[in-house]
Amino acid sequence: MSESTLTFPEADARKLEPHLPPRRSSPAPTPSSSSTRGDAPPDSLPFVTLTYATSLDSALALAPGTRTTLSGPQSKAMTHYLRSRHAAICVGVGTALADDPGLNCRIAPSGSANERPQQPRPIIIDPRQRWAFTSQSKVMQLARAGRGLAPYILIAAAGPEPPAERRRLLEELGGKYISLGGSPSSSVMEWRDILRAVKAEGLDSIMVEGGGQVISSLLGAANADLINSVIITIAPTWLGGGSVFVAPARRLEGDGNPVAAGRLVDTAWIPLGEDVVLCGRISKATC
Repeated sequence: MSESTLTFPEADARKLEPHLPPRRSSPAPTPSSSSTRGDAPPDSLPFVTLTYATSLDSALALAPGTRTTLSGPQSKAMTHYLRSRHAAICVGVGTALADDPGLNCRIAPSGSANERPQQPRPIIIDPRQRWAFTSQSKVMQLARAGRGLAPYILIAAAGPEPPAERRRLLEELGGKYISLGGSPSSSVMEWRDILRAVKAEGLDSIMVEGGGQVISSLLGAANADLINSVIITIAPTWLGGGSVFVAPARRLEGDGNPVAAGRLVDTAWIPLGEDVVLCGRISKATC
């Protein structure tokens, strides 16, 4: 599998710096083969960056399961730069099923010709074990080729044991299953449980990329305070009705009246080609 490298201008990278976790000094740690997370202190959570590309009408895709390209080349390169700055990258199982994503970093090295970017550890939220990956799945091919890392797959502890063949393939490439609480009949996991499990694996920063349900749940009233930074690419297009939208649940005041779901503060706008990137943090007043 051949993938071209991408470059991201240093001047634009400097504009993003206030919204990023500290630089990583070493690659993400190599996992053990254990299938159950270790315990982490309750307040031990990674730096969380929520980042995604959206249309003018806040849509992510034309329809559920439909791969939709929104980002232009400059903002696509920015996404890979962001991946180089995080220890982990998280998507829901719907994204894994719809896109067969590589979840690696293709940013060009800044040093010697032989230097490769630090790769983020893919985290797949898959409580019901819907993702029937194979050796031909893109993320597995990239891990085998040394151009990415095999994923950690979060599954419901109360569910069935993963198929032995899938577990073997995953662990041979350096990935693993991690069992968390939650019902195997549900597609929802508690974000604090997810983030504690990530931190327990030695991963101190994570970028959450999608899909719609994952993003909306993280932006919900119970979880928004877990987000350290928000970086959104806005493409100059409308996808229209029937699309997959980012829509966190409304908040209610004491008298039951609805209020805005959330607001960004300390914002910065960065033009990248025809797109514009909005950076900020969640207002504490809405957490």
